[in-house]
Amino acid sequence: MSVMPDHVMVFAAGLGTRMRPVTNTIPKPMIPIAGRPMLDHMLDRFAAAGVANAIVNVHYLGEQIIDHVTSRAQPKITISDERAKLLDQGGGIKKVLPQLGNKPFFICNTDALWVEKNHDNIKCLAAAWNPDTMDILMLVADRATSIGVDWPGDFTLGDDGRLTKRAEGTTAPLVYTGVAILKPELFANETDEVFRLAPTFWAAAAKGRLHGLRLEGLWLHVGAPEAIGEAEEAFSRSAG
Repeated sequence: MSVMPDHVMVFAAGLGTRMRPVTNTIPKPMIPIAGRPMLDHMLDRFAAAGVANAIVNVHYLGEQIIDHVTSRAQPKITISDERAKLLDQGGGIKKVLPQLGNKPFFICNTDALWVEKNHDNIKCLAAAWNPDTMDILMLVADRATSIGVDWPGDFTLGDDGRLTKRAEGTTAPLVYTGVAILKPELFANETDEVFRLAPTFWAAAAKGRLHGLRLEGLWLHVGAPEAIGEAEEAFSRSAG
């Protein structure tokens, strides 16, 4: 029986350069969508799914994020302070491995939201997790129906649940939503302090151990200023 991971690593340390000038004064995770910062939308999802602990890394304007999350009771927040040196996503995970322990954990980007009704995608991701066949399980969404997707897709999904990386110069039907479950041992032998996460994905795919689960609902990538209005409209429609 699958067990809900008890930690999520929330990536809130980015510079938000594509979001300028909005991010000149606030960090990207604090941009409000439908009346709540994007960071809260994601933390609310994990709290509702029963994830007890969230590690939130900070760098650019990090004090705003730190001040904001101090009032949260669920999930329990631990700050990973990268204000002195930005570690990229892979390095950010490596830094907090002692807190994550030896169990699989969630990761989450803060600029990836979704609208769901009567379907908890995080619970479904945890239920689909199988450590015997998977090193990484990604939540993926249909590119054609998602909002804010300005790239040619990321993956195709096989009948066996395995993800295949989009070949250069082609398109792919699925995009990575920014949410996944990973094994901590993927980073055990990493010697670099600063490194990207994507090569870990590709290595798992090459071994046939990168799997995917389709998101049920509407995925919203809020990666540029023009996507804010689109996301607001999507949340407004869902509430109507």
